[in-house]
Amino acid sequence: MNAVSAQDASTNTKVSLAELAFVFLKLGTTAFGGPAAHIAMMQNEFVRKRRWISDTEFLDRIAAASLIPGPTSTEVAIFIGYSMRGWAGLILAGCCFIIPAAVLVGLMAAAYVRFESLPQVSGILYGIKPAVIAVILQALWGLGRTAAKTTLLIALGLISAFLSFAGVAPVVVLAATGLASAVGFFLKTRKSLPLVSTPLTKSSALLLWAAAAAASAPISLIRLFLSFLKIGSVVFGSGYVLLAFLRAEFVDHLHWLTEKQLIDAVAVGQFTPGPVFTTATFIGYLVAGARGSVLATTAIFLPGFFFVALSGPLLPGIRRSPLAAAVLDGVVIASLALMAVVAWQLGRAAIVDWLAFTILIVSSALLLRFRINSAWVIVGAAFVGWLTH
Repeated sequence: MNAVSAQDASTNTKVSLAELAFVFLKLGTTAFGGPAAHIAMMQNEFVRKRRWISDTEFLDRIAAASLIPGPTSTEVAIFIGYSMRGWAGLILAGCCFIIPAAVLVGLMAAAYVRFESLPQVSGILYGIKPAVIAVILQALWGLGRTAAKTTLLIALGLISAFLSFAGVAPVVVLAATGLASAVGFFLKTRKSLPLVSTPLTKSSALLLWAAAAAASAPISLIRLFLSFLKIGSVVFGSGYVLLAFLRAEFVDHLHWLTEKQLIDAVAVGQFTPGPVFTTATFIGYLVAGARGSVLATTAIFLPGFFFVALSGPLLPGIRRSPLAAAVLDGVVIASLALMAVVAWQLGRAAIVDWLAFTILIVSSALLLRFRINSAWVIVGAAFVGWLTH
């Protein structure tokens, strides 16, 4: 099934802005576990449960979000909002996914400033982590059957997983797999087919960099905003990659944070629901209070809206070009391979005893066999973790 434009989607599936907002607010409140888990929960909501978009359309949006800077799961949310209700949906979906987490992180930052410590949440995290792995496995099972169309794509997925385990950067894995898929398609057809161009707005990227570089003043709200705007414009990958950028900017260069404050900020972003990039909300509050948290949050997510707005209208054209579609198929299968590697890495850290393994098995059964909503599974697992720890 070909990807559809925002207008086509709204014709095929009538979704009100209120309904769109409700679903993304719910996800922003319950989506624990990082980008892979967020994407898995979106697949459950929009593909399996509500049938607003197809597996192929959803996978295309994952692939596109993986190739642009910024928080991948948030950008998938923005892509879905655009496909449902155009520009209004683009803004609404992104904001509703971000705001619940940002508000929670801001409240925790205020408590941190007052008490100089984080709340004890180890028991809750103990229960949530195995359930999150089950959510990811459910999504991989459903999406993998759609993405693994050919023997070549299956092989490329396995190679992508191997490269990721070997430590190759995610963006390199995605680009290489997309290219390999295109080469395979070209050798099979031996025709010169048009490739839809995807301009990367060099002038816009230079503008963002110039704005950030111009901020050489002492501590100020403007400098805070531009620092996070720069980070949001260039960061690919996981929360650990974000940590490296934050440390270089706020600990080494600006000296606004201590190492302990930075680690605590990243920890809050990891164990709260919603995007990991809400770490910026916490740092903004530490640096400049409530105004700083609002500015930092806006700045780090703004480039994601910008990049999705530019690339969203190109997806239907990419699917209509056979060679460009082959590139996209390669990126899709590589994205799923990266999700599988994340699930494995999380599993090694989370499955530490028989109780955690039991939570994983029960959660998987509830999701795959009984089709229980993933949000309830995560809440139940958190409760079990809290009781036992």
